[in-house]
Order: sequence, then C-alpha cells, then structure tokens
Amino acid sequence: MFQVIQGAAMGAVELTRRAALGLGGMALLSACVGGGGGAPAAAPEAFRAVSNPGFDAWVAGFRDRAAGRGISPAVLDAAFRRAGFLPGVVERDRNQTEFTRTTEDYLSIAASEERVSLGRQMMGRHGGVLRAVEDRYGVDRHIVAAVWGLESFFGTRRGEVPVISALATLAYDGRRGEFFESQLVAALKILQAGDITVDRMVGSWAGAMGHTQFIPTSYLAYAVDFTGDGRRDIWSDDPSDALASTAAYLSRSGWARGEPWLIEVRLPEGFSMALAGRGKGRATAEWAALGVRAAEGGSLPGGTASILAPAGAGGPGFMVWRNFNVILRYNNAENYAIGVGHLADRLAGGGPVRGSFPPDSSGLTKAQRQDLQRRLTAAGHDTGGADGVIGTKTREAIMAYQRARGLEVTGEPSLALLRLLGG
Repeated sequence: MFQVIQGAAMGAVELTRRAALGLGGMALLSACVGGGGGAPAAAPEAFRAVSNPGFDAWVAGFRDRAAGRGISPAVLDAAFRRAGFLPGVVERDRNQTEFTRTTEDYLSIAASEERVSLGRQMMGRHGGVLRAVEDRYGVDRHIVAAVWGLESFFGTRRGEVPVISALATLAYDGRRGEFFESQLVAALKILQAGDITVDRMVGSWAGAMGHTQFIPTSYLAYAVDFTGDGRRDIWSDDPSDALASTAAYLSRSGWARGEPWLIEVRLPEGFSMALAGRGKGRATAEWAALGVRAAEGGSLPGGTASILAPAGAGGPGFMVWRNFNVILRYNNAENYAIGVGHLADRLAGGGPVRGSFPPDSSGLTKAQRQDLQRRLTAAGHDTGGADGVIGTKTREAIMAYQRARGLEVTGEPSLALLRLLGG
C-alpha cells in the first residue's frame, strides 16, 4: 500500500507501514490500469542484484544482530545465499512520484469496467472461500474482494522482487534504515516459521507481499492459516489465506458485521459544507430531515453516519458509517476507502457513481477527457485507453501531438487542444 498517511487512530504497525511504504492501493492502481492513469508495472529485470562491497559488509554485521533476535544460522544462510544489493530498489525509494488524484480519477481507476469485470469473475471463481471467510470473520466478502482488487488487481500484480534482497537493500542504503531492518527481521521470522521458502518470498520493491500486499510485520500480526495446511501462504495462486488474513485484519480493527460502510447520496440545494467530514456524524434520520437522499432511491440505512463531499456540494456525496473508518485502518486515505467501498458495491452488482463531478482544473469534464484520449489515439498517439484519467501515457501522447503540429510542448490537456483535435 503506497499511501503516505497520518492518523493517530491507526494501529502502530499499520501507521508505520504506510508512512514508510504505502505500497499497494494507488501505486498498484496506476500500474494495473491500461488507460491514461499510470505507467506499467516495473519489470523484474529492473531489480537485478549487483556487486556492492559495502552492502556485503552491512549484511555481515546484520547477521549478528539478527542472530541476537532469535534468527537461526541456517535461516540466515538460506536467506542470504542468493540475496544481493538491488540498485533499482534504491532508485525507486528515492524517486517516488507523488500522484495527487482527484476522487473522480481515483474512482475511474479503482472501479474501472476492466477491474469490475475481472472482480466479478474472481468472486465467482472463489465464491466459496469468500463466503467462508465472511462467515468466520464477519467482514463482507465484497469488501474483502475489493481490497484484493485494489491491492493486486485480484492477484495478477503481486510483485516479483525478492523480498530479502529488497528489504536488505533498503535497510542498508534506504532513507529509513531502521524501519526496513525491522521488516527484514520480520521476514526472516516468517522464513523461520516455515510459511514460505526464500525463493517464493517475492513482492513489491519495498517488501509488500501477496494478494493483499502485507508487509512482514503486518503479516506476523494478522496473517492466518485459513486452509489448515500449517502455513500462512499469502503468496500462493490460491488466495484463500490472503483473503482470510485481510478479513482477520479488518475484523480485529473493529469491523461491525452486517453494518453498512458507504452509499452515494444526493445532497440538497444549499447544503452547508460545514456539515461534511468524518467526525461530524449524526443519525441518518437527521440527515434525511436535512434533505439528504440515497442516490439510488429508497430510505437511508439506519445508524450514525457522516457525509463526505470530496468535490464540493455540487459533486457526488457519500454517506459513511463506522465500517468506512475500519477500511481506513488498512489505508488511511479517504480516496482509498471510498474506492474500496464503491468497488465492493460494483462487485455486488451496483452501478457507477450517479452524481456528476465538476470540470477539472483544465476545464474538462471526464467525458471530454475521454474524448481527448480517443481523438489522440485516432491521430496516432496512443494514450493506453480512454478512462478519462490524465496520466503519464496521455501526457506523452499530448506532447507527441504538440511536437508533430509545431505547438508549444506542454503535455497539458485543455479545451483548446480538444478543439484542435476536432472535439
């Protein structure tokens, strides 16, 4: 999970994890979508080990520290037999791109038709496991599947970087050596427990692992052996242990069985934004009396809920309950939790967001951005799709078009550019 977060309400393990990493969620969103929203996932070749005497000396010193924390010589020998310094990991750590996505963009990626379609297929394929996980832990199976979808595109983007090498590299030459050394020790404890072998312990460049991207300390705290084979195997092609581990995590974080998490609402004319925001909950009957209505019709669910209006009173509104705050324990970013909640609803058969977002900072609506992408592609400049998200590929396509036409090369979308393209 790749969100830099703040929030005292989070558990210490997860607060540390996301502040230091943030490696699933948005990072994998951008890597898994074919449209303009992001770049493709880095190939494993980008993370090949190279000779580094300083790293080798650090490993020698670390082995003594790890032995002092209970790691056996045999595990250390096996773990470091083929481990090495990965310069690609250091480069990625030092050059993380900060993406600021609007909620509209985030939902376009998180609940794209491609993701929804695959998610429904995967829920059908693994429906028995998901129902059993829901029965045991009380977490709605659509929420568990939605986390799976956002973290690894339903297991298709689990990462292929050797975790021991990645964590050792970051502990030696990263910006947060103490944190990553603690993760490395935790990874060795996982190996020592026999849950996974060194060659199968792969993940993201920063050590997030498996279908739902646990880092080692979180794995030790929350992972479960749902299949009963004696191993907590979140790496397997069989996602059972990973899905159950995610449900166990959410359950222990306070998930309330059978209660709602999020619905889209229509806000009344003149709705005061001073009423919106987490921590401003009130009974849903009070919201109804103020004119708040369920976007799909019918009455509002009961309980105490808050209103989120990420695009202002003129955009879509969302009513959220305490289970929404539990999703935030997995990743403390409102867009992430809205994405999980909305994707869960889509996986259950619901439709897209009904409300309209206002034009973006360039003056374009989503429909116009999609039109721009289609027209650029038709002109021979591939945007990677027409999702309405202006990402790396779309900006490159804009620059190529501008160069070909002798225009100022900015890479920025605009109404003027759309008109030039015949839109």
